[in-house]
Amino acid sequence: MDLSNYTTEELNQLKKDIDREVQGRRKEDARKAQQELKQVAERYGFTLSDLVGGQPAKARAKGKVRFQHPSDSGKTWSGRGRKPGWVKEWEASGRSLEELRVD
Repeated sequence: MDLSNYTTEELNQLKKDIDREVQGRRKEDARKAQQELKQVAERYGFTLSDLVGGQPAKARAKGKVRFQHPSDSGKTWSGRGRKPGWVKEWEASGRSLEELRVD
């Protein structure tokens, strides 16, 4: 394929289109592979989750709660990742993060 006649804009659009197509095909390939694996597992009397541990590939354990809002127990934070808005507001009001610690 000769790309020398394409403008930069056309090449960028082509790249986006290719990336989108590759992503779609990867999803379809993953779906087909999962179906095949499921059939093989069932042939031997297992479910797919019996063989792969039962957790989706992207599942992550939720972090232990280390900080909790004193008046709203539904507002918690593990201390990992970005600070939630309520923590930022708490600190902006001059309060200490240590006041929220529960562990």
